[in-house]
Amino acid sequence: MDVAGSTALVTGSARRIGRAIALELARRDARVGIHYRSSADAARETLETIRNAGGEAELFQADLINDSDRERLFAQIRARFGELHILVNNASVFAPGTIADSTPAEWDEQMDANAKAPFFVAQAAAALMGESGPGKIVNITDPAGETVWTGYFPYSVSKAALLAANRGLAKSLAPNIQVNAVAPGPVHFPEHYTVEQKRSAVERTLLKRSGDIDDVVRAVLFFIENDYITGEVLHVDGGRHIPDRL
Repeated sequence: MDVAGSTALVTGSARRIGRAIALELARRDARVGIHYRSSADAARETLETIRNAGGEAELFQADLINDSDRERLFAQIRARFGELHILVNNASVFAPGTIADSTPAEWDEQMDANAKAPFFVAQAAAALMGESGPGKIVNITDPAGETVWTGYFPYSVSKAALLAANRGLAKSLAPNIQVNAVAPGPVHFPEHYTVEQKRSAVERTLLKRSGDIDDVVRAVLFFIENDYITGEVLHVDGGRHIPDRL
């Protein structure tokens, strides 16, 4: 698929990795839907950055866990764009929780945000893509969904569910819509990470260094531009997903 002239929605694109993906798609002449839940100021800044560079973008606010918000989001996309070719499911919740201290509320929050919402966003996106031709869906997952981080138990399980959804969506939406996933490693640390947590994350990679947001952006673009891959996961994690003992 040629990015130029396409229409894309990037969830959670006000900040961090989602913002970088949205900016690059706009730089390549895609019309970009910038989605945010609560980061209104950052979302407007992303919008202004794109428009000041001559790109085309629109803002969309929605709590993706909320059914009516999702319906409103796609009604607005249909009204403003009339079509959709690309979805990047980036919005996510990342919070610690062990088997001993995780609460039902914390479990539900992360399962809803990281697995349920991306599935139903993809469902709605696929319906709109079906009206405008072939489509691409890229889910942002995590190596934690495969190895399970015991200090982030609900988060890991939610990302494992998203990996399963990625495969199921690829099967269900073929042949017209390709669905793939990118699993970033330590490329942009959470704000609450300590120096020791950052050091530990880097040490667990095979390359013994952190990556860059652009590494993730290029991986997303690879799936969008390649027309013969579906159901795959591309790890952009310096080899962190490979177990210590084979």
